[in-house]
Amino acid sequence: MSAFYDALETRSPDEREAALLAALPTQIAHAQQRSGAFAEILKGVSPATITSRTALAQLPVTRKSELLERQGAQRPQQIFGGFNAIDPGHEMPRLFASPGPIYEPESRRPDYWRMARSMYAAGFRAGELVHNCFSYHFVPAGSMMETGAHALGCTVFAGGTGQTEQQVQAMVDLQPAAYVGTPSFLKIIVEKAQEMGVKLPSLTKAMVSGEAFPPSLCTWMREHGIDAYQSYGTADLGLIAYETSAREGLILDEGVIVEIVRPGTGDPVAEGEVGELVITTLNPDYPLIRFGTGDLSAYLPGQCPTGRTNARIKGWMGRADQTTKVRGMFVHAKQVAEVVKRFPQIGKARLVVTGEMANDQMQLLVETTETAPGFALQVIEALREVTKLRGEVRMVAPGSLPNDGKVVEDARSYQ
Repeated sequence: MSAFYDALETRSPDEREAALLAALPTQIAHAQQRSGAFAEILKGVSPATITSRTALAQLPVTRKSELLERQGAQRPQQIFGGFNAIDPGHEMPRLFASPGPIYEPESRRPDYWRMARSMYAAGFRAGELVHNCFSYHFVPAGSMMETGAHALGCTVFAGGTGQTEQQVQAMVDLQPAAYVGTPSFLKIIVEKAQEMGVKLPSLTKAMVSGEAFPPSLCTWMREHGIDAYQSYGTADLGLIAYETSAREGLILDEGVIVEIVRPGTGDPVAEGEVGELVITTLNPDYPLIRFGTGDLSAYLPGQCPTGRTNARIKGWMGRADQTTKVRGMFVHAKQVAEVVKRFPQIGKARLVVTGEMANDQMQLLVETTETAPGFALQVIEALREVTKLRGEVRMVAPGSLPNDGKVVEDARSYQ
C-alpha cells in the first residue's frame, strides 16, 4: 500500500508550481463569471495576465470581515454574499453556519472539503471505523471529516460533541480504529474511560483539528496509545495543510495556492517571516481568490522527510486580527460588542482567553458600576447566547481596562 494519497504529493516543486499557476487564470475567470462578489472585487482584472505569484499579489485580499459584511447586507436574497458559484438546490445538498454568522455551502462534489488527504497521512485506511466527534450541528466540521473519511472508504460513526460517557460506551461497543475531533475532547474521552474503568484498545490513531495541538498534548496522546496528527483547514476553504509522520510542520494541500502576507496588507513577506495566510482555492463551487484567513504562520525551510514535496508551514501561530478560537469555535470582537450593546450599564469590555493543555477558559471583563443582584448572571447568559460558549464575567472599575483598543485577548499558553 502506498505511503502517499496520490501522485500529486510527490511531484517536483517546479511541476506543482506550473500546474497551480496554469489553473489560476481559469479559476479567476470562473470566479468573475459565476460569483457576483468576485465580479465586483476583480472588476477590470484580465485573468489571462494572472500567471505568476507576483501578478496574483496585485489582486485585493478578501478577508472574513468582508465576507461577513456582504452576507449580512445581501441576506435573505443572497445567502452567501455573492461569493458562491453554485446555488441552493441539487448542486448544494447542505449549507452551514459558522459563528458570525457566516454561511458556507457544501456541494455534491466528492470529498468537497478535501480532507481525505490529511486523514490518509494520519494513517486512516479503507475499511476502518472512524469515530467523528466534530459537530454536525450548524457548523460544517462534522461533514468535512465525514466526507473525507467516506472518500477513503471508511465507515463513520457520527458521535458529535458532548455526552462523554455515551461516547466512551460507543467506543467500547464499536471498537473504532480512529478518532476525528478536537484534541481537547479526545483527552476528555480518554480520561472518562479511565474513570469508568474501561479500555479503548482499538483506538490507535486520530486526526485532530479545530484548536491548538501543543507538543505536550501530542506526547500525552502517544503515552495513551494514540498516534494523533493535526490538520489545518477552515469552513470557507476546506483543507489548507496537514501533519505527517515526520512531525515537522504542516504540508500544504495540493488544491490551494498559499501566500503569506504582512498582516493588514496583501504584500508577501520574506521567506521564513511570520505573516497572515492568504489562500486562493481551486474549488470551482466556492472560488475564493486571495482569501485572508486571519491566521499567522511562516514557511518552514527544506522538504518533508516523508518524500512529500509540497511546501511546509510551521502551523498555526496565532491570529492576525482579534478573532480567536475557543474550544473549536471562532470568537469575534464583533460578538463582544453585541454583548456590550445589550447592557447600557457596561462601558468597555475585554474578552480574555486563558488556559493550557487544551483547557480553554473564557472570561469577559466589563467596566461597570452596576451592583444589582443577578446582573453578572445576565451578562453570562448573553455571552453564552452570542458566542455559543460558556464563559465567566468579572466586573471591574471604569477606566481599569488597558487603553490599547484590544477587545479579544488570547492569553493562552501553547507550550
